[in-house]
Amino acid sequence: MKHCLRIVPLAAVSLLAAVSLGAPAFAAHDNKPLIRPQVPTADRSAGNKVFLEHADVLRKSQNNDYMVVQGKVVFTKGPMFMRCDSAHFYPDTESMDAFGNVSMEQGDTLFVYADELNYDGATEVAYLYSDAGKNVRLINRDVMLETPEFTYDLRSDLGYYASGGELTDSRNRLTSIEGEYMPSTKEANFYGRVHLNSRSEGDTLDIYTDTLYYNTFTHVAELYSPSRVVNARATIYTREGEYNTETNISRLYDRSTVVGTEGGQQLTADTIFYDKAAGYGEGFGAVELTDTANCSIVLGDYGYYNQLQDSAFITGHAEMRQYNQGDTLYMHGRCIESFRDIRITEVPEDTAIGRPAYNIADTSHVAVVYPRVRFWRVDLQGVADSIRFTQRDSMLRMYVNPVIWSGSRQIFGDVIELHMNDSTMDRARLPQNAFSAEHIEDVHYSQISGKEMIALFENGEMRHLDINGNVEIIMYPEEQDSTINKIVNAESSFLSADFKGRAVERIHMWPETSGTVTPLFIAKKSLYFLPKFKWYESIRPLDRFDIFVVPEEMEAIMSAAPRPVPEKPQNKMQSRPNAIPSPSAEVLSTANRDEAAVEPGLEDDSQDSLAGSQSEAASDSEENEGGCLIIIVNDRVVYFMLRCSL
Repeated sequence: MKHCLRIVPLAAVSLLAAVSLGAPAFAAHDNKPLIRPQVPTADRSAGNKVFLEHADVLRKSQNNDYMVVQGKVVFTKGPMFMRCDSAHFYPDTESMDAFGNVSMEQGDTLFVYADELNYDGATEVAYLYSDAGKNVRLINRDVMLETPEFTYDLRSDLGYYASGGELTDSRNRLTSIEGEYMPSTKEANFYGRVHLNSRSEGDTLDIYTDTLYYNTFTHVAELYSPSRVVNARATIYTREGEYNTETNISRLYDRSTVVGTEGGQQLTADTIFYDKAAGYGEGFGAVELTDTANCSIVLGDYGYYNQLQDSAFITGHAEMRQYNQGDTLYMHGRCIESFRDIRITEVPEDTAIGRPAYNIADTSHVAVVYPRVRFWRVDLQGVADSIRFTQRDSMLRMYVNPVIWSGSRQIFGDVIELHMNDSTMDRARLPQNAFSAEHIEDVHYSQISGKEMIALFENGEMRHLDINGNVEIIMYPEEQDSTINKIVNAESSFLSADFKGRAVERIHMWPETSGTVTPLFIAKKSLYFLPKFKWYESIRPLDRFDIFVVPEEMEAIMSAAPRPVPEKPQNKMQSRPNAIPSPSAEVLSTANRDEAAVEPGLEDDSQDSLAGSQSEAASDSEENEGGCLIIIVNDRVVYFMLRCSL
């Protein structure tokens, strides 16, 4: 049998009880003189001693191995009062057993209630039990602990249970298989199937774990095992951390994750600070911000996420990954931001139908990457100083010396606008100083430049191209044996072209065009390049890891460039101006023609040169079978057969 509370010597207790019960109990059996025992001198404040303060009956057991006290029994141990209906005292072990309506009271702050108590005087440990269907109860101001069996170490002021228990305070309810509670410090430890449930009005909080420390004064929960924290806005997964259930501020360690309840976003980092009330979180070390709705992941060394504003910021080796198609797009910039863009449209009142004025909110998300942006995908690479993606129109806009590569083709301009369809480019617009070049061989590059360039793509390949203003082209037509021996230089105001694979199917240039066709063996080097030609292969990202390496050439280009104000997003891409008349001749496809065609009625010299040509080499130009059709309009229409690619 286990016992508790160290007691005074049995003789002293007996004498004390005799005084309490009164001498007439002995005088009734004989005529001996009345004996009045003397109360022993003792320090009643000694915390390691137990004193009997009251009992209705005091007697020895039949075997004289313990003393029996009955009726309104009261003991004291320092500031602690222990009450019961009856008790047994064990003088040899200085222990006791208490039965019926057992209670332990300390001032007006601590109360313990049970049906049975065993106190071990040597260890100063009390074991408290309850009857079937009932619980031992510990009440410490606003804290209540309930369990079928409870052990209370009076020496260390620590109580614990191992058969399931529940602790409640003014804010939370905690349950577990095992638990510890220290009334003096308000500290508690819980083990095995721990569940913390918030009882706050208008809010929900549940914590599930196997090891939890909790302070009933600060309402801070500390987690030391794989844990799940669920509230109205997010679910937290962590192996170590702390959660203030009063302020809803958490600090998470050891690679934790915060998953938002809306939008499919989650934040993972080595260390996370999360403020539910303010609606924001910070991540430190290997930060990952995942957006499953948009199939994207943003990584960095530091991240900030504002849940209320639906915005995020990541820096330090920052990277964005787009994975909603077969090949993932990898993008790097020193900083990555995303935020919610709300546009308000005012709808005026309509008095005819009695409708008042109202506003319509159009919400979209915007992602911005800056500066020194580099991205790579198997079929597409690019650089710019900043990139902005708007979900509203699915437009990706590149600013400050943007360059895009696809295979052997390179495109650059002041600004590049890409329309994305499931992260696949289906339309591109270069509104100013557009330039496209493709490496053919050696020092030969097909080139197109103009004021504005609009390209349409299908399955990653360019199908149609429009250039508005200041058109200049250089092409190298292929012979039947796939060799090149001539160069085409032409200028006009507008160009429209269709493509099939890499090959040009047809080209229109209007309204006035000039150009030459020159054999390569006599062509001067000045004919090889347009004035704005630049080849940026040295700054092209080579793979997914190369996006983090900013070459010196790129740094110099971006540092020297001005910082223009980004253009206002346009709802649709512009076509060629309606004021410009269309070609007078019908557009003819010659992809399947075997011979060159000549428009009837043209003079013979039209076959030897392009309209407006002044080059002697033009007379040496030859007709080539098959390929594409170039249509050049200058008062009259000239058809010229070429096999070429841009």
